[in-house]
Amino acid sequence: MHKTHRLLVLLALSFLVAATAPAQSPRRFPFRADHYDVQVLLHPEDQTISGLARVDFIANEVSRTVVVELHQDLKLNLIRIPGGKPLEFERDRTYPLLLTVGLPDAVAPGQPVTLEFDYTGPISSEDDSPTRGVRFASIDKTSAYLLLPARWFPLTNYPANRYTGTFKIITPDTMYVTGTGKADPPTMQPGIGKGAGQASYVFHCYHPGPVGTFVAGALQLNPVQTEGITVSVFTPPVQASTATAYGNSLAHIILYYSDAFGPLQENAPPPFTIAQMPDGSLAGYSAPGLLLISARQWTTKANDRLISQLASQQWWGDRVLPATSSDTWLTDGLSRYAEAMYAEQSDGSAGLHRALEDFAVGALMYEDTAPISQAGRLQTFSNEYRSVVADKGALVFHMLRTEIGDDAFTALLHEFYKKYEGKNANIADFEKMAYTKVPPPKKGEPPINLVSFFSQWVNSTGIPEFKLEFIVYRTRKGFKVVGKIHQDLDTFRMPVEIRVDTEGNPEYKKILVTGTTQAFEIDTFGRPKPYGIVIDPNNNMLKSSPRLRIRAFVARGEGFAENGQYYEAIQEYQHALDLQSSNSLAHFRMGEAMFNQKNFQSAANAFRAALGGDLDPKWVDVWCHIYIGKIYDILGQRERAVNEYSLAQHLGDDTAGAQQEAGKYLQRPYTGDAVADAAPAGAAPAGGASATPAANTPAAADPDKPVLKKRP
Repeated sequence: MHKTHRLLVLLALSFLVAATAPAQSPRRFPFRADHYDVQVLLHPEDQTISGLARVDFIANEVSRTVVVELHQDLKLNLIRIPGGKPLEFERDRTYPLLLTVGLPDAVAPGQPVTLEFDYTGPISSEDDSPTRGVRFASIDKTSAYLLLPARWFPLTNYPANRYTGTFKIITPDTMYVTGTGKADPPTMQPGIGKGAGQASYVFHCYHPGPVGTFVAGALQLNPVQTEGITVSVFTPPVQASTATAYGNSLAHIILYYSDAFGPLQENAPPPFTIAQMPDGSLAGYSAPGLLLISARQWTTKANDRLISQLASQQWWGDRVLPATSSDTWLTDGLSRYAEAMYAEQSDGSAGLHRALEDFAVGALMYEDTAPISQAGRLQTFSNEYRSVVADKGALVFHMLRTEIGDDAFTALLHEFYKKYEGKNANIADFEKMAYTKVPPPKKGEPPINLVSFFSQWVNSTGIPEFKLEFIVYRTRKGFKVVGKIHQDLDTFRMPVEIRVDTEGNPEYKKILVTGTTQAFEIDTFGRPKPYGIVIDPNNNMLKSSPRLRIRAFVARGEGFAENGQYYEAIQEYQHALDLQSSNSLAHFRMGEAMFNQKNFQSAANAFRAALGGDLDPKWVDVWCHIYIGKIYDILGQRERAVNEYSLAQHLGDDTAGAQQEAGKYLQRPYTGDAVADAAPAGAAPAGGASATPAANTPAAADPDKPVLKKRP
């Protein structure tokens, strides 16, 4: 029994070590890739690629070992020095992205070495992706995309490395290719007999950067020139009419960021490309000079929130790169906050605070996974990474802005961009510069302490939830509010604004909250109103609340459901219902997950519970009736199904095409067969076996989450 117990303990420890192992590469890169010549042939028929990459490396240290990252499903046929014999290489067993190549002799620091990599294989698997569950590359018979994070060619020190390159993409002649770099005119090679021909596209990337992202498909070029900016918009021919809206949106955003951060180029804005990307795991992706937007996000009206986030990465993620994978707050967090800055520019304070609330929901989803400064522990583009680095990171930038003031924050971004444009920066560099922007303390307010600020928000985990207790006293001059602020973070130290609503004008005061309990006193002239004392009234601080936690649980469930993990999704929805049993959205999403599990009785119960809940958002009503109708159709109860579809039509709510969906199944029964039930052309909402709305939910408000998505 004693030996058995020890064995179980050792097994448990081994699983714990595996579960907590770093998501990013634990290895150093003795060599840095400096220039690439890459040729890749796409094989749509078997969804594979064949690649030949000639890479010029520069030694960072004395070494005879070259270490690169290459997609784990790509098989190496040969690695050699050009014209030389094959070299020995090995895949890392614990981190299969890593590939180690042995050189004949050691290379001194600063000296070059060139290697050729010949490889082939599939790269579309979400399970074997560098970030599990996120598809960075895809190839099918009609389209393809190759994003840099897929490591579809050998990389060093991702995401911090810059390099130049020439990329040749060979596809069937039915596909058009666009991507990073300056493109040569394509060359065509006709097929033999009735066979398809080939097209070759060559892209030259002369400026060092994170280049090497491409998309292919039935794309049509639609040039747009506006505000002195040239935008090449690539869409399927049937959506060519949307090009002007996307080009105009990007031009306005580029001009705003040029003023907010500094111009990308001194003389004139560089040309930009926006292209539609086939549906996959990501709503969009940004590369130097290139914005890719997934087909499900490409609507008639341009999505300014998504475009602004992708466009900001031309500054933070291209011209300024993180020094290491743990410094990505400076790029991914700031580009996320830039999205809120543009929302404020275009929609005022309402647009800003809508974005901030979306970020708060995202931050609460996985905040305790890691501190922002330890982003290297997280897989890029994972839900945990987005929660910690992008969403929480964006709110930290906003809180810094409210701490030092708008003018100082704007000056900080300008100076930081000017100093590190074309370079790499770490968090310490940014903090050091931020200290120089701290204004003198205002009379009656606590001094700003950015050392404590960065320690709390960047280097630690934890989000406070404030509670308030107070008593109001009558005084000779008016009234006095005496109370205490409670929160659960022992090391917390930050000024917190309190508003007291009175029968006259409201009173504001900043209280320096230190530790878990802080006493305060506020004098007012007018009588404070019942429930009129509010902590952080403008929602400028990242904080928890029951309402936000409920939204975070629902958003986590939606993330699991998107990956087909319905059991895990149901658990998250139940957490939300434990906090608020009347939450219609949580009941609806639970019914949706059960529907996909074919647990129709439980799904019907959940949809009925949603109809009896708070009906927030309102579209839950119409879509519950549609789903219940589908359940009745599957169970052979056509009359009851027709009644539900009729109720949906009577509501008149057309969120995400609800009326078309109801009308279709009034005409013919829903069968549950993907082919038979396939809708005609038109968007279907995200979520269920056919579709469900995602509007007005955390997932939809967040541009990283899909708004509209068809599912089988």
